Order: sequence, then structure tokens, then C-alpha cells
Amino acid sequence: MKTGLTSATGVRFAGEMLYVRLADGREVGAPLEWFPRLRKATRAQRGNWRLIGRGVGIHWEEIDEDVSVESVMAR
Repeated sequence: MKTGLTSATGVRFAGEMLYVRLADGREVGAPLEWFPRLRKATRAQRGNWRLIGRGVGIHWEEIDEDVSVESVMAR
């Protein structure tokens, strides 16, 4: 994976979708169905995330969930 091109800069949720904003300006989305912990999480829990590994992943401490950018893009 090339650093910068596929690193995350932000996260948002809309309906039943997770969207990851990438450093190159693109945004990729995946259904929450793919991430059961996120699907079951409250809005507040979903909003409490941090980037890990210089943006190669996103971590939600409270629900013990990690999602890599690569995994969202590969599906």
C-alpha cells in the first residue's frame, strides 16, 4: 500500500454506510453490514474514532474495532 494515496484523513457515517475520506481526496464507502460492531454501535460510539498507523486504519476504542483502509477498498 502506498502511503498517502490510500491513507485515511476522516470518517463519516450516512444511513447504513461507513465512508472513509482518503488523503488523495477520494472517498470510499462500505455498508455497515460488513462491520457488525460498528453497525451495533451508538452514534456517539461511532463518532469516537482515531486514525492508526499514519492513516492506514481507523480505531474505535470503546467498541474495540479496527478497520483498515485497504480492507474497505478491497471489498
